[in-house]
Amino acid sequence: MTSFTTTDTPLSAVLEPELAERITEAFGHQSVGDLLHTLPRRYRQHGQRYDKRELVDGERVTIVGTVASAQTREFRTKKGRRGEILTLTVEDGGTTFKVVYFHARGIRFLLPVGTVAMFDGTVKWFRNALDLTHPEFLVLRPVDGSRGQFRGSGDLAALAKLSAELDAEGGQSLFDRPLLPIYQARAGVTSWEVLGAVVTALRALVPVMDPLDPTVRAAAGLMELDVALRKAHLPATIREKDEAGYRLRFDEAIALQLLLGARRRFAARDPAPPSPRRGDGVRAALSSRLPFDLTGGQRTVLDQISGDLTAVEPMNRLLQGEVGSGKTVVALLAMLQVVDAGRQSVLLAPTEVLATQHHRSLTAMLGDLGEKGRLGAAEEATRVVLLTGSMSTAERRAALLDIVTGEAGIVVGTHAVIQDSVEFFDLGLVVVDEQHRFGVRQRDRLRSKGRDGVVPHLLVMTATPIPRTIAMTVFGDLEVSELVELPGGRRPISTSVVPARDRPKWMQRVWERVREEVAAGHRVYVVCTRIDPDTTDDPGDFRPPLVSAVDLHAQLSGSHLAGIRVGLMHGRLPTEEKDAVMADFASGHLDVLVSTTVIEVGVDVPEATVMVVMDAERFGVSQLHQLRGRVGRGGLPGLCLLVTNSPESGPSVERLSAVAATTDGFELARLDLEQRREGDVLGDAQSGALSALRLLSVVDDGELIEIARRHAEEILDSDPGLDRHPALAERVERLSGSEASAYLFRS
Repeated sequence: MTSFTTTDTPLSAVLEPELAERITEAFGHQSVGDLLHTLPRRYRQHGQRYDKRELVDGERVTIVGTVASAQTREFRTKKGRRGEILTLTVEDGGTTFKVVYFHARGIRFLLPVGTVAMFDGTVKWFRNALDLTHPEFLVLRPVDGSRGQFRGSGDLAALAKLSAELDAEGGQSLFDRPLLPIYQARAGVTSWEVLGAVVTALRALVPVMDPLDPTVRAAAGLMELDVALRKAHLPATIREKDEAGYRLRFDEAIALQLLLGARRRFAARDPAPPSPRRGDGVRAALSSRLPFDLTGGQRTVLDQISGDLTAVEPMNRLLQGEVGSGKTVVALLAMLQVVDAGRQSVLLAPTEVLATQHHRSLTAMLGDLGEKGRLGAAEEATRVVLLTGSMSTAERRAALLDIVTGEAGIVVGTHAVIQDSVEFFDLGLVVVDEQHRFGVRQRDRLRSKGRDGVVPHLLVMTATPIPRTIAMTVFGDLEVSELVELPGGRRPISTSVVPARDRPKWMQRVWERVREEVAAGHRVYVVCTRIDPDTTDDPGDFRPPLVSAVDLHAQLSGSHLAGIRVGLMHGRLPTEEKDAVMADFASGHLDVLVSTTVIEVGVDVPEATVMVVMDAERFGVSQLHQLRGRVGRGGLPGLCLLVTNSPESGPSVERLSAVAATTDGFELARLDLEQRREGDVLGDAQSGALSALRLLSVVDDGELIEIARRHAEEILDSDPGLDRHPALAERVERLSGSEASAYLFRS
């Protein structure tokens, strides 16, 4: 055991090597700091009453109570051996538990009526009573009231030994504390072993240096870090516990905001190609031709972007908005402003289907304004070029030539655009669609393709709305613009949940409704979670099998929708076939499209009025909102049917009903973030920084994050390289978790 312990000390130098190894294997903790930044799951208060309604069968509980009665009875095993069952009635804060021990001859003498003891085990409901069978126990106060040697079983007995050492040193016994920390248990490590390890580490820990200046601590109302680390685990009051947790979450928040703030400053150091707005260029020409009026929100956002594009400092802006709020036309007008300045723009899409759709829609909107070099093109025309990984060699060579010579004013592509072989004549603006699908490194790699050391402006878009305080954190290196109102002509979309298992006749009505829409000249999407049938044999999965696109396409074509033109689309089809199917559906040569989620974002078929989502419970809230946004885009009412085999009274149908109840994407995004881990929803947006957060929640800690951001900005303003804050610099680099942080503080 080491006599000089810091937060960087390896666990094996403080704990018994075997326990340290098990904790590392179970939790991934390598150092004392790792261990101490894993806070208790809850705290057990003396006299705290359990609410029977909240106790879950099979849940691990810890009770501290008085033995009110004790009964023993003998039994015989199948082999004729005699045994003894001890049944105790234990009262804990007004809640009564039945504690049962088999073969209990030795135990009954330790737990007579009147004994105050702690029991830790798995609760079971039996005949409307709460049972604990063979829990670990620890005698806290014998009947005679003495405070001698603790006696008990399992890990509690070992913890009692540690508590006695604290008692002997003049400290407070663990079991006399008003708040007893209860930690998450993992395979091979119990909650009490974690508590013992934490107490051992805290006893050895030297005072921890605080990375925050006293002025920052005072302004933010924070306790010192050393105090917080100790009070977070062994608080005397609820207030101490809350203040300690707040301090530790603030440390994570300010490290994250320093990382994002440094990234913003780094991005602004290199010059950008200024692209002032002209009154006689291709942007003005398109604006005068638009068959609709821009919404007030679109005009406001365009003014923000136009101002950014005029500056010599690179724009870094996030444009988020509802499905169908008109982000594409805003992006196109921004790209044309750059084209008017003699430069190029690139639109990066996450899939070939979406890239192809963008190319088609941009070309259609531009008309002769996008046909530079062709007969009949407008005088101020530009050219829109598509670049994807599946293009033929000849097509790719022609596209690359147009890009490097500057003939292509707008380039639309997938990840293929990022490759080193792609050279631009003069790249002025990068537009990234569906931002959450791309990481920071991919954005930066494309922005490095500017000419003569200039950095292209950056506009990233998402149709997965994120509440503003969360967007400030997740995309904190970007300015945020929002489009909330829908353009004129967009009709509301009604949504209904179809519980197919409990109401099978409703499915018949689903296909009847599809026929009605087709008869009216409209088109219908049917979305499945998988391409092929699930052939795996998992005996532990009792859920109904998922509907596959291939099977459903065959079934609908031969029965429910016989006589209707039904197409099939999924990610494994060759690109040419996907393009052909999508073109047939858009033109009306197909009435119904059975598809996987390749049509989730960006696909625009104005005649599509119905979206049927099979196995809807398997999709996330935001994903369902995205799918729903594919219909109702052409001035016709939209209908979304969420089909599920889940029980009508179950939580899955409740979640789907919440989706059906509102079309507010921001409200649904909040619901999605509350139900799922942030990383699942937000993707790799910050290259792993979010996944490195142990305590901070971007969902719940918005106010704390805003405070931390203000202080982070003040620190960076006075010390941009964090030279005077080495401990903070170390935390920032550790948070980034990669070489990505190396450029942040480069002089």
